[in-house]
Amino acid sequence: MNPKLPYVLLVGAAVIIFILSCMLLSRGGRSPSCESQPSVEEKTGSVSQSLVFADLTAEEMSQVVWYLQGHLGVPLVDASRARPSDNCIASVDLQVPAKAEVLRFLDGGGARPPREALAVLYFGNQAEPNISEFVVGPLPTPAYHRDVTERKYGGKLPYHRRPALGSEYEQLGAFLKTKAFAAAPTFMKEVLEYDSTNVAFQTTVPHGFQSGDRVTWFVLFQNVSGFFVHPVGLEVLVDHSSLDISQWAVSRVFYNGQYYRDMAQLESAYVQGRISVEKVRKAPRDGDFSSMKPRAAAAALFPVQFEPQGPRYSVRNNHVRFQGWSFAFGMSVSTGLRLFDIRHKGERVAYEISVQEALSVYGSNCPGGMSTRYMDGSFGLGRYTSPLVPGVDCPYLATLVDTHALSDSLRPRKRKASLCIFEHNLGSPLRRHYSNLQALYYGGLVNSALVIRSIATVGNYDYVWDFIFYQNGAIEGKVQATGYPSSSFLHGDGLRYGNRLWEHTLGTIHTHFVNYKVDLDVGGVKNSLVAHDMAFEMTRAPWSPEQQIERPRLTKKVLDTEDQAAFRLQSKMPRYIYFAANSKNKWGHQRGYRIQITSFAGDHIPEASSMERAISWARYQLAVTRRKEEEPTSTSIYNQNDPWTPTVAFADFINNETITNEDLVAWITAGFLHIPHSEDIPNTVTVGNSVGFLLRPYNYYDLDPSIYSHDGVFFTSEQDFTACEINPLACLPKTASCLPNFPPFTYDGFRNMSRL
Repeated sequence: MNPKLPYVLLVGAAVIIFILSCMLLSRGGRSPSCESQPSVEEKTGSVSQSLVFADLTAEEMSQVVWYLQGHLGVPLVDASRARPSDNCIASVDLQVPAKAEVLRFLDGGGARPPREALAVLYFGNQAEPNISEFVVGPLPTPAYHRDVTERKYGGKLPYHRRPALGSEYEQLGAFLKTKAFAAAPTFMKEVLEYDSTNVAFQTTVPHGFQSGDRVTWFVLFQNVSGFFVHPVGLEVLVDHSSLDISQWAVSRVFYNGQYYRDMAQLESAYVQGRISVEKVRKAPRDGDFSSMKPRAAAAALFPVQFEPQGPRYSVRNNHVRFQGWSFAFGMSVSTGLRLFDIRHKGERVAYEISVQEALSVYGSNCPGGMSTRYMDGSFGLGRYTSPLVPGVDCPYLATLVDTHALSDSLRPRKRKASLCIFEHNLGSPLRRHYSNLQALYYGGLVNSALVIRSIATVGNYDYVWDFIFYQNGAIEGKVQATGYPSSSFLHGDGLRYGNRLWEHTLGTIHTHFVNYKVDLDVGGVKNSLVAHDMAFEMTRAPWSPEQQIERPRLTKKVLDTEDQAAFRLQSKMPRYIYFAANSKNKWGHQRGYRIQITSFAGDHIPEASSMERAISWARYQLAVTRRKEEEPTSTSIYNQNDPWTPTVAFADFINNETITNEDLVAWITAGFLHIPHSEDIPNTVTVGNSVGFLLRPYNYYDLDPSIYSHDGVFFTSEQDFTACEINPLACLPKTASCLPNFPPFTYDGFRNMSRL
């Protein structure tokens, strides 16, 4: 043996160890990156057909603006700087084609309906100022327009019903600073330490007490982060009904429980010492107690969800596919997120599911609070859709979708990351059973669902809108409320109207009501409404006649008129109520989809109220009506500013028409009562503030369709449940040991309002 050989072997081994060590160190001990599955195969036709529901592109919106500027024969001012006496384009949105036309296209091989836009214009520079709505088409190159206002609403739209533009609020802010506050310089300086920048205001609605009014209370707050909970005690009523801004005037002033004719009278009372002053401690710019900054240092990172083999859903244009589901989505400027042509296992379940309105009715002993009834559709649930933060608003790896909107401007705006779509593991079984009697086995299915989400921030509140698709054929519509509670200045008997949240802050009691439109097409367009419930019946035991048994039995009833299908908010409703098809399943039952509502609503405003008809949809937890093209929505953006003569009154939809074997629509209302409490500081959490509805198959299938899911788990005591081919969970150490490709965190939300 060569004496040098051991040394050569040792040196070689050392070199190999060094190389391996370098390789490991260079990888940093990281697991391999996750490999994506092949992309989901798409049926080109279904994707292209979904474009009939697609939102307008930025280019299409611009084309509509250029067309209107050249074909209306009147000058159009950019709404971002328009005065009330100007003509301007308030908004441009998709004109959804008539359902019959769309179904002929989707199902019957008919022609694609022309693509059109709906433009809302304010004509303030006319002898008779008015609001007009025009359908403009065909897109992408418009060649015609038609005024549809009178056909839609039965007459002209009075100008006072127009939703306020951002420019009007800017003009009102300037009026408060230059005219109103200037009339009380001593009071403003000594009591509020006013320097023209340290005061913020919040608008209230409706604007007055009768049709034609445009008189608004503005509640003043310290201009700090989370200003909604920093009231200073001053509220100003401004009459801005005149189209001439120079004619605007202060109608009334409220300070610390007392009313004054105007700011000059408040100033005089203060200078003469005839006023009770409650000076509010100045808050720092970050708001102090209202700051959203974390109060704790960063620690271990929260759990993160990812797909080890890439997303199991696909998003193409406005079309989504997931497991057996497919649907088209869009974003309305006024009502926000909406879905169309929702199918499961290739069969249409619903034609449309959409948000209609979000309503809040407030109470307070301050004028602004006690008169507030927010109808957020008027402000724009779609217009104020927030940019989403990955990892908080949605899972970090969710698919983020940009949308476009044109409102308050002549140019469209891109809303970055305004929608997110993701598959969500709910961390619980969709179904399971552990058998420990006779045969020993386990069977289960993870509850993994697809979520499409948007979040609208309208003033102080943030609404998290979800539509969720489950593997058993169920759909959930859900809204969670968060954001800041609105507040009033605490004085007098304020605790009758809420809880004290801080030194001068009264969290005011209010209701939340949310309305949805659900156009179900169960086994076809023609459906009937059926109610199943239970009742106890008394019977003698056949084997022991001297004994009595109380047994529950099934009750059945067909609800064949709209009046029978309108269930008041607090009334008892059948626990199983469903849309029944004209077909039956294998077991002879009518195929159906059940409506199940999750709600703990407060009371509806008394029907004797002069404005109740404008929100009459909130009378009902559920109302089912015949579907009509002339009844597309349960409310109108014009109801907010003239609720006393509502443009759309939902109560008129219910006129006892037959609803047996008809195309039906369910109008669903869910809500909750909110009495703000100290835990709403700094702001309200979503936990417990979630309401909505479920649409669940009821004898629609012959058995649970999720039994065909690839996610099912089943093994017996006699099998090797550690083997991948027996139990997919046994594969997780291998398939889930990869690291997802987390892209760098980005957020364009603070540039989100910039125009294209």
